[in-house]
Amino acid sequence: MHTLVLILIGFLSGSLPFSYWLGKSLHHIDIRSVGDGNPGASNVFLAGSRWVGVLAIILDFSKGFFPVLLLASGIGSHNQLLFTVFCISPVLGHAFSPFMGCRGGKAIAVTFGIWSGLTLWVVPTTLGILLAWGRVCVTISSNGWIVMLALVGTAGSLVILRVPQSYWFVWCLNIVIVGYKHRVDLSQPLRISSRRTTC
Repeated sequence: MHTLVLILIGFLSGSLPFSYWLGKSLHHIDIRSVGDGNPGASNVFLAGSRWVGVLAIILDFSKGFFPVLLLASGIGSHNQLLFTVFCISPVLGHAFSPFMGCRGGKAIAVTFGIWSGLTLWVVPTTLGILLAWGRVCVTISSNGWIVMLALVGTAGSLVILRVPQSYWFVWCLNIVIVGYKHRVDLSQPLRISSRRTTC
């Protein structure tokens, strides 16, 4: 029962639609009406000021970071199934938020949050570098492919850290969820070309 309560806390934390609430309260706009229609931090930037967008990213990051950092040790990585479900629960909550009719965001900021809670700076830094490389140094056919290739690339940092098997289960589920949320982008063929003038 204790573990189920922790999983529920993680899910509910992830499900809090901070970006949507910020758009409504500070800009009086439904951020799903701009950009790609996603109720996430990227559309807060499009709907209003840069600083509100930064605040949205911080809040979406935090709802993954704090539950995992503070509560994951209460389960222990040796209990692989429950540990995996708990660590991925904020991502599930964000992606399928009951506050948004189970149509939540694409779960990028909260993904950074859970991996910061699990590995501190290592995996998030790797993910951030790969995302930046995908956006600046090469041309990739869609944003979804950039995100997916970056997530796959974080496997290298997990190998270096020699993480427990349960971390790999979290990683696999994270890729599945993010892939599902980017399924429209991923329906396009993957094309990669270099930008020699920038990198």
